[in-house]
This record gives sequence, structure tokens and C-alpha cells, in this order.
Amino acid sequence: MATTNSGRAGQRAGRPIGLPDTGIYAHVVGWGMAVPDKIMTNDDMSAIVDTTDEWIQSRTGIKERRIASDKESTATLGLKAAQRALDIADVLPTELDLVIVATSSAEHIFPSTASLIQAWLGATNAGAFDLSAACSGFVYGMQMAAQSIRSGAIRTAVIIGSETMSRVVDWSDRGTCILFGDGAGAVVLRASDTEGGVLSAILRSDGTGGDLLGLPGFGSNDIDGVVEIANGHRQGKMHMNGGEVFKFATRVIGESLTQATDQAGIKVSDLKVIVPHQANARILQAAARSLKINESQFMMNLDRYGNTSAASIPIALCEAVQTGRILPDDYVGFVGFGGGLTWAAMVLKWGAPQSAPAATNFINRQRRLFAYNLATFRRTLQRVSRRLNNLIGRLRPQGKMERLRKRVEREPFE
Repeated sequence: MATTNSGRAGQRAGRPIGLPDTGIYAHVVGWGMAVPDKIMTNDDMSAIVDTTDEWIQSRTGIKERRIASDKESTATLGLKAAQRALDIADVLPTELDLVIVATSSAEHIFPSTASLIQAWLGATNAGAFDLSAACSGFVYGMQMAAQSIRSGAIRTAVIIGSETMSRVVDWSDRGTCILFGDGAGAVVLRASDTEGGVLSAILRSDGTGGDLLGLPGFGSNDIDGVVEIANGHRQGKMHMNGGEVFKFATRVIGESLTQATDQAGIKVSDLKVIVPHQANARILQAAARSLKINESQFMMNLDRYGNTSAASIPIALCEAVQTGRILPDDYVGFVGFGGGLTWAAMVLKWGAPQSAPAATNFINRQRRLFAYNLATFRRTLQRVSRRLNNLIGRLRPQGKMERLRKRVEREPFE
């Protein structure tokens, strides 16, 4: 049905084009973030590579970033962000149907970081998997969960973007190491019969540009991109063609946001806030010019956190909500871009969760704490049980062999 621009928002907002109207909508009902305490300023960075605070700020807009301690990891940061999101949503871990972690710095190749977090949360009814789409990963994960909710397959999901990029950058390459930081952000998506929530999403990829930004893995045949580390293990070394990535990013931000808003039945100017991947201030300034909008429409916090890859959008979202930039019924845009090459955009109609009575909230908070403690106890019990079974299994064959030896000694074969 043809509509004018002025009428599209009223006729289509809340009913994403291309999706069946199931009467089920995926709303953000909780959000949380976690960043390391350790701050690395640009002056600190200049002690590692040949650079200065002025050089970094003028080219990227970054002043400082967070660096994970030895006791922090992609999984532990993601866990904290997820727990805070569950608190705001007032959702119990056992109510989760799905845990998705978008990351480029996974805890292991397998098990997935999502599986670790699922176990630590005590989300015993949830499936879990990691999603690899680089800096676009959080939006990809949001769409996967929203589709599942709208189809009726699940009701509640937590989507986490978590990174410890400080452990995969090449600290001798000033073109990349100055950009990245560590952190995590998470949201809880829940089914509702109220129109709104996730309205549209655009997911795209162009693998022909994979050589422009990458991180070789253990199975890579890119010998130049893989370095030897302790104990003979091999680890990838991040590489980036900054100029080409800049041109790619400024192009796809405008294109994908325009497509996503058109699909949602609104205009880019209708977006109260655009929460972009926090890569480079100059990229976002160029994108704003291309879209003919004021750059203040973008939520930016990269000056304090740097590029946290898949975690950057949920971290910026949390701060936008905390500072009052996003209110109920506001249209909000997400846009991510990164290695793959991948890019993604999403439009949501924001709806704050309904406040539960204080007594209910307190009881559920205690139930969540109990679930986390129970999950820790269960993991410990299972590990002890497996070790005992392994020990018994090793002893039993020896006992049988010893009895057989004694029998042969008593009754030698003729």
C-alpha cells in the first residue's frame, strides 16, 4: 500500500515490513553494562607506542579506554552486564529462553562464552551460543532474538556484547592499539502484545572486504597474521586498513539507517537518538553530514571507552538511558559496522518496563541471588562428581587386572 512520508509512521510503525503480524512484539525491558576499573589514558598509551594525546584525540576522538585486569575476562564482564540487565527487567534466570553473546574475543573457541554465562546465571532453561559478526554483532544478536520472540518460539532472551580487545590487539601497532578498549553491555528482550519494541532490522555483509579488517584464528593459513605466544600456542594479530574502513563505514551508516527507518515506516529525522558503534568520532561526523542530521543525534561515549567492538552499542545505550536521552515511545536507531565486512541497522520504539511493586522486586532480587549461588554450587558439585568418577574409573581396571594376575599365578595355564 502506497503511503506518504508523513503518514507512514502512523500506519506502519510497530508492524515491521516483511514480518508476519503475529501479535507478538519484542521489547527491551532491561539493560546493563560492566567496564573494568583500570583506565588507560592517551598519555599512558604514549609510553607504549610512538603517539601523543593530541594525535589520538584529533584523529579518533578517544581520550581513554578501559583495560581488563587479570581477574576479568570476556565472560565475567558479560556476566555482570547480564545480571544488571536482569535486575532492571526484574527477570529471573530461569525465565530466560536464550542467551546470545556477540564477541570477537571469546573466552574459548568452545565452549561458547554464552554457555559459560548461561551456567553462571543459572539459566537452566536457556539455549546459548556466541555470535561472530565483529562490531555489528550486537545488532545481529538483537535481530536473531527478536525474530525468535516474534515467531512465538521463545519469550525472553538476554543479548550480550562483551569484549576484551586489549588481549587481541597488536600493542606494537599504533594504528590499531590506540583504538580499542574492554567492556560489556547487555539487554533483555521480552515478548509483549503491546506494539513497538524492535520494528525493523537490516543485516548485511560483504566478505570481499574481509582483508581490510581482521583477526586470524587458530585455523588460519595467514602465516603473516599469526604470531607465536607462550607454550607454542598461536594467536591472531589484528590488522586494519584504516582509510578503506573509514570510507566503508561512512557509506553504510547512512544507507543502512535509511533502509531500516523506511522499513519501520519512519524517517531518520524521527529517531530521537541514534546509538552507533563507537569506532571513530570522525566517522560519525561524516555520517551525520551524509544523513543531513545534527551529529548530536548520535549518542557518543567513545572518548571514555574507545572502540569496544560488539560491546560498544549496548554500553552507549545504557548511558543514553541513564542520562535521560531515551524516554518511553521514543524511536531509537542502532547501527553497527566492522570486520567481515559486516554492517547492521535497527529501529526500536522504546518502552520502559513496568515498575514492579517494591516488595515483589525485593523478593525477585533475592531469588536471583539464590539462583546465582545455586549455579555456583551446582558447578562445584558437578566438577567434584566428575573427578570422583574419573578416579574410580581409573582404579577399577587396575583392580580387575590385579585380581586376574593373582588368579593366573594360582592357576597357571597348561
